[in-house]
Amino acid sequence: MIDGVIQADGRIDVLVINAGIAVNGRVDDPAVSLADLRRQVDVNLFGVIATVRRAIDHVPDGGRIIAISSNGATHVPVPGLADYCATKAGVVALVRGWSRDLGSRGVTVNAVLPGPTATDLNPVGGEQYQVLLPRIPLGRYGRPEEVAAAVAFLAGPDAGFITGSSLVVDGGSSA
Repeated sequence: MIDGVIQADGRIDVLVINAGIAVNGRVDDPAVSLADLRRQVDVNLFGVIATVRRAIDHVPDGGRIIAISSNGATHVPVPGLADYCATKAGVVALVRGWSRDLGSRGVTVNAVLPGPTATDLNPVGGEQYQVLLPRIPLGRYGRPEEVAAAVAFLAGPDAGFITGSSLVVDGGSSA
């Protein structure tokens, strides 16, 4: 994908990294596969590292890097998500560190931390809905457009002095 963008445009002004999987299971659950947990780390954490390292030479001074993490980076909302949340907390740590690495170039590096958002993987009325809904002060799941608006803000000129930060978009569920 990165090669295609570079071939077409020659550079990457805004890089948004939005990939992730969730492996649920308590630490004492023998049914949780270590292979599945490793895949989760590979996708959620190493995928971010590999993507940025592949793209960074093509991000111009003043560019933007935005990683989609999760509000789980700041808290574990329900039992069985500690491993997932650890990968998302790792993304936040990368953002903080990379903001220092790239600040002299004017490249901002930030994260968006969505909470429960109505998607095909986490639908309203789905498996987790009854557990998560009471934990959201606004009383509803977020909409993908609300997460996209946070990304658009961080990609735009009004966010030029924001770097190393995490913008939480979760209806107050991590408050």
